[in-house]
Amino acid sequence: MHSETVRLDPDKLSELYEQLGEAGAEDVVCRAIEEMAVRLTHCERLWRQNDMMNLRKSARSLIAMAEQIGMTALANIAKDVTVAIDSEDAPAVAAILFRLMRVGERSLTAVWDQQDMTI
Repeated sequence: MHSETVRLDPDKLSELYEQLGEAGAEDVVCRAIEEMAVRLTHCERLWRQNDMMNLRKSARSLIAMAEQIGMTALANIAKDVTVAIDSEDAPAVAAILFRLMRVGERSLTAVWDQQDMTI
């Protein structure tokens, strides 16, 4: 069992709250968390189907969502997935994708917990 460090950028969340207000920021964060959970599952399914083109697209979409709500580590790992796909390095894709899944799960929980603390 691997333990992964989750890095959240609290300034990014604070910025969202300042720009959108509490209700708007909570809406953006909730929708992002839900969509990211779906995308992570979708990434795993695409990998199992060996659909690297769509896996790359899905990983790229995770980058933007993760950056929007301050999930630095998740965004960086999703970038690494795309690099491994571009390099056609199947073992690296598998390893990095499953790291993305681990960090994704922990990051989503961490953002949710942090959001609960700000309410």
